[in-house]
Amino acid sequence: MSHTTGVQRLYTEKLSAYRRFISFFRSQGAIRALLETSGILGPKLRALDAGAGFGTATFALLDALRHRGIEPEAIEAFDLTPAMLVWFQRELDSRGVKQVRFKQANVLELDKQLPSSWSNYDLIISTSMLEYVAKPDLSQALSVLGARLAPHGTLLVVMTRKNWITRVLIEWWWQAVRYSREELQEAFAIAGFDNLAFGRFPPRYGWHNLSNHVVMAARGETAQDIASVRHRRDSDKLPHEARTPL
Repeated sequence: MSHTTGVQRLYTEKLSAYRRFISFFRSQGAIRALLETSGILGPKLRALDAGAGFGTATFALLDALRHRGIEPEAIEAFDLTPAMLVWFQRELDSRGVKQVRFKQANVLELDKQLPSSWSNYDLIISTSMLEYVAKPDLSQALSVLGARLAPHGTLLVVMTRKNWITRVLIEWWWQAVRYSREELQEAFAIAGFDNLAFGRFPPRYGWHNLSNHVVMAARGETAQDIASVRHRRDSDKLPHEARTPL
């Protein structure tokens, strides 16, 4: 069984369990709060949800944009698992959302599976997807996503931390790869991202910081700019950094 087939089978067989898991940890609200405090939402936003699943990040983004009175130019999404996308479509229909387009695709084969017009994004958000790329292929996946960013676009990634909590909660239960900060720095650097800004979820969703890295990545000076905006908040005193990877 190939790696891709294994991931599809996992999330087809455990789809309902994963929905309960996401709901229990209030993941959609956490992602919305992260987006609202990120400083990266703006008018006529072009956004891509990379590894959308059943739409947790997409709906968080829609809610954040609606709260700020922002009308996006385009919101598009892809995921590897057809069963997840069926649930995504049901939720879009139940909410009456017509503006979101999605396709089935593998992040390592986007040039073959997504239209060339799906590009020039101001924001690409990927939550709990890149853990399912084989570790040697992580930099390639990041590079593929980076190629679809606009010149001043931002890649916002939420990925699993490597610690004893996630060993049980994520690696054993959900068969995902976990990463240290140093491993992510190296992977992003190989993918061509000049700077990273490591952030955190807002305090009211602070438990997500125990299990997740938040990475805002861009090329050139853009990452330093977004890091400055991201952390211009007196309410969040937790440590952060914006640095050039080794």
